[in-house]
Amino acid sequence: MKNITLIGMPGSGKSTVGVLLAKSLGFGFVDTDLLIQQKEGELLQQVLDRLGTEAFLDLEADVIAGVNCEKSVIAPGGSVVCREKGIRRLKEISTVVYLNIPCPVLERRIQNMGSRGIAFQPGETLEDVYRYRAPLYERYADLVVDGDRDSLEATLAAVLQALIGL
Repeated sequence: MKNITLIGMPGSGKSTVGVLLAKSLGFGFVDTDLLIQQKEGELLQQVLDRLGTEAFLDLEADVIAGVNCEKSVIAPGGSVVCREKGIRRLKEISTVVYLNIPCPVLERRIQNMGSRGIAFQPGETLEDVYRYRAPLYERYADLVVDGDRDSLEATLAAVLQALIGL
């Protein structure tokens, strides 16, 4: 099996489920937000604050376009779908799984919208970001795992089941 990429909104569980999925499959784990932090030498929110949203999205796409791995679970930032360059690379090297979590569940999960490193324009709400990105996640996904699973184990099981069905 090639790489697996988990896409979805911030708070959907990409990183947390990604680590569990990697352990379950004996794969490596790549968090592209961490790659950006390492490249820039500062926290994601600091990079966003310094560059602004549009330049950050360009940087994110460039970093993701350079990802080269095998047998890994990749967890990009939720904004990966905002630039064709990054998501195109992930489609080339992996099966893309969209963790589709309803916006009200995400709103309960995310308490630190302004400091979490989420790429959004001033004045935008999480719901605004969700409405913009959800169709993009659907477009780029090879598989969609639906639900408002509060259990990481249930989400992991759903992802594994979807992958088995391939």
